[in-house]
This record gives sequence, structure tokens and C-alpha cells, in this order.
Amino acid sequence: MLHESSKPSAPTTLAEAADLIHTPALKPTGDGYFGSYGGAVLPEALATPMAEVAQAYEEARHDPAFYAEYTYLLRDVVGRPSPLMHARRLSEYAGGAQIYLKREDLNHTGAHKINHTLGEVLLAKRMGKQAVIAETGAGQHGVALAAAAALVGLDCEIHMGAVDVAKQHPNVVRMQLLGAKVVSVEHGGATLKEAVDSAFSVYAQHPDHYLFAIGSVVGPHPFPTIVRDFQSVVGAEIRAQFLERNDQVLPTAVIASVGGGSNAMGAFTAFLDDTEVRLIGVEPGGTGEELGQHAMTMTKGSTGVLHGMTARVLADEAGEPAPVHSITSGLDYPGVGPQHVFLAESGRVEYVSVNDQQTLDAFQQLSRLEGIIPALESAHALAEGIRRAGELDSDASVIINLSGRGDKDIDYVADKIDLGQPEVAK
Repeated sequence: MLHESSKPSAPTTLAEAADLIHTPALKPTGDGYFGSYGGAVLPEALATPMAEVAQAYEEARHDPAFYAEYTYLLRDVVGRPSPLMHARRLSEYAGGAQIYLKREDLNHTGAHKINHTLGEVLLAKRMGKQAVIAETGAGQHGVALAAAAALVGLDCEIHMGAVDVAKQHPNVVRMQLLGAKVVSVEHGGATLKEAVDSAFSVYAQHPDHYLFAIGSVVGPHPFPTIVRDFQSVVGAEIRAQFLERNDQVLPTAVIASVGGGSNAMGAFTAFLDDTEVRLIGVEPGGTGEELGQHAMTMTKGSTGVLHGMTARVLADEAGEPAPVHSITSGLDYPGVGPQHVFLAESGRVEYVSVNDQQTLDAFQQLSRLEGIIPALESAHALAEGIRRAGELDSDASVIINLSGRGDKDIDYVADKIDLGQPEVAK
């Protein structure tokens, strides 16, 4: 389908930028619902602090000075726009559609997370907070928030499950070098869900001191909207870059991994009204379909409440959030952002899963064919993107959001595959 090349005038506020690309269906109600999902299911002690965050954000998104500072940081700190790369050798390997990679791995701190953490710290400064507090799984959100906090002079506290502390030790060191206080959470499954619980507990006791800088499109209103708005720059760039390069013809499909769902919402939002573009979210299939072997919230979960939002949740027989598994720490979460549930039920986005072995295979394929070591989170989307490309003709196009780089994963992956020993010089 052809689209006119005329461009609207550049936005001067975050609200104007959002209005350029957001379908009306993704504008939440006043109390933060997307259809039946979202909202703010909170104890009374947190209702007022959340309302204050919502009000402050609403004012900030209409403030030209706030947007000017944010876009300046995206350009000069993050390095935006990130490239949209034609992966020629990977396309040849797939044997079908042309594959493009949105290179969020090239951002400062190595992933898409820096896009929203910069916005969050600017909001915290605007509100007069002394510190930001958050959870992290694989550590990419934690590193990005620590870097952003250092940049603007805020204290930073990151809660991380003990399992992930051990699994992602390089990112723990990075957070500490950037000045963050890292708290290891050792109760329960000691992964991402427990890290969120722990950080929220501290925040609830000191809401005047901290802004909770959540790491995905999850949690109580207004966090799903805040993170979505700051991440939407990804999809807006993809759309503009692809149209300019391909004679105003849109791509066949856009594919992204889904845990909580921030990188996928970032990639999808600008295409929601382009119904000819297939949008595909990829969940962690883990090692099997039994509860505890995967984190397929969209395909295996049911409606429930988790971390202040009504969404889809993987729950046990007692109705409590169930243990989950993924080869990657960034996707092992028993819930998902409410916007994703809404988009699934509307039929606009398709959600599938990729297992651990398929993820490892894609990780190696990209490394050896294009010289790019991807994050294991991104490798889920890669595996599905390679498969889909192979089913399409060569004139079709598949865009994969390469949400992060894999430096953090190399030691873990080396334990899972046989790389052999270095040869001895003769």
C-alpha cells in the first residue's frame, strides 16, 4: 500500500508526539483502563501518590520545555535515531522475506530501556524527588535507570532477584559503578516478580522520597502509559525509516519479544492503524507447557490483578502468581502489560511463543551471520522473525526489534552451548 510522503510539522510536546502515532483505542480512560484492562488497584496508602504521578505526568507531557530536554537527551545521550539495518545474510539464510533489524542494541547502555528511564528521571526531577527506585530482571532497565539518574543527579535504588543477580553479574557491577544501590531479593522465586514486590514495598513507605520508575508497560496507572509514550519513539523511527527507504511502502510484519511488553509496545504503536502490517509479539516458551516451565502469559494466562493492574496473569490453583521460567531474566514475569491484553482481544496483535532452544539457535545465527550478539530477550523475536521470513516471498519484509545487545548473556550462553576450547598456537 502506498502512503503519501508529506510529513506533519514536528511536535513540540510529548502529547503532540503521541497524538501523531497513537490510535485512539490506545488512549486510556481517565482512570487508566484500556478496555477492561489496566487501572490502579492499590492500597489506600498508594492512591494519593499515584494520583500525584498521574497529574505531574499529564502536565509534563504538555510542556514544551520538558519535551525539548527529553529529545535533546535522546539525541545526544542515547544516540537516536537508532539504525534500521537490512540483515542481508540473515535474510538469505531464512530464504524468504527481507529481514530488517531495529538496532536498539546500539543505544547508550545497550537496550531500549534508556528511552523511558530518561523520561522517568526528568519527571522525578520535575516532581522534586530525591531518588528513583525500580525493579530489574536481566539488569538492562537497572543499568539504564542508574545511568539516567547519574546524569541528572538523583539517587537510584534497584531491586533484583537473587537468581538474576547471579545470572547477570556484569550488569550488577555496571549498576554499582554508576552509583546505584543494588538490593538482592532472596524470597520466593527470587526473580523479577519478587523484585517488583520488594521495590514497591519500599516505595509505599517513602513515596515522597522516591519516584517508582517501573521498567515496562505494567503496574498501576499511569505507568503503562508513561512507559509506552517514551518507548513509542522506536516505532515512529521504524515507520519513517522504512517508508523513506522503500518508496513509501509499509513492511509486511513487525516482530518483538514480550515479557512485560515495553519494547513490543514501542515497536507496535506507530503501526496500529496500518492494518496491512502484521504485528507479532513473541513470548518465552521456556522448556515446556506445564506451569512453571514457561512465561507464556498471553497464551496461557487468565484475567487477574498483579502489581496494581488488571491484566492477564499466570496463576496457580490458589489464584496466586505462579512460578515462571525463561532462559532470559528479562522475560520471566507472570504478568503482561494491559495494553497487550487489549490488543490481543481486539485481534490487532498476534502473540506466539518461542522455546529456550529456538532462542539459543537464533542467538547463534545472528552472531555468526551478521556479527551481532543479541540479548536473549531479542533472540526470541529473532527466532520467530527468521521462521516467518522463510514462509514469505522475497518481496515481503519483516522488521525485528533488536531490543538489546547480548554482552550480559555471553557467560550464561557459553554454559549452555559447546563453543570448544581455543586452539593452541603451534
